[in-house]
Amino acid sequence: MLLSFLQTAETLLVEEGPAPLSLFDMAVKGGPLMIPLALLSVIAVYIFAERWYAIRKASKIDPGFMDTLKDFIHDGKIKAARELCGKNNTPVARLLEKGLSRIGRSLSDIREAVENTGNAEVARLERGLPMLASIAGGAPMIGFLGTVVGMIQAFYNMASAGNNIDITLLSSGIYVAMVTTVAGLIVGVMAYFGYNYLTARVSKVVYKMDTYTIEFMDLLNEPAE
Repeated sequence: MLLSFLQTAETLLVEEGPAPLSLFDMAVKGGPLMIPLALLSVIAVYIFAERWYAIRKASKIDPGFMDTLKDFIHDGKIKAARELCGKNNTPVARLLEKGLSRIGRSLSDIREAVENTGNAEVARLERGLPMLASIAGGAPMIGFLGTVVGMIQAFYNMASAGNNIDITLLSSGIYVAMVTTVAGLIVGVMAYFGYNYLTARVSKVVYKMDTYTIEFMDLLNEPAE
């Protein structure tokens, strides 16, 4: 009997309690500003996924690549060395291939060609990152704009109601204020951490490029020694 009473009480509480608010319903209550925030979140996720894959692919270098390249250069097989670089679709291979194409010129010309290619490769790796940084800073601002709009709406409803102020008059404005703020901060935080993570990955690839460039230039200096 006690169990039956508890089940009945639980049923009444569930029926009388407020219905749970889904994420979709919450987003709808955020108003029109949720649309640009949703678009920014999709763009941020796309940029992060695309750049993560590209940077991960660029950081992979065959461990025996440099040893084989050294053997070709020592044997005077420059064409074979360039073909080896062409088979490796990485920034390191492309900048070394550019250096090999300048063999016969002065070392300063070779170094300049390699550095210019390196700068172009870094720019390619960082493509899309400025947009991600803009989302990290812009999404919270849109959220704060929603806060201001929501509070204006709430105060307008209060002023229009006169003496008949009801809490329901404030609910729509407060929903806009709070939901857009939370959404803007979520998108901004995700983009911020994603940007810093990708920037750190790019720095590691740049470090590898610098290391291989120095090793390549030292290799070209060996015959002169």
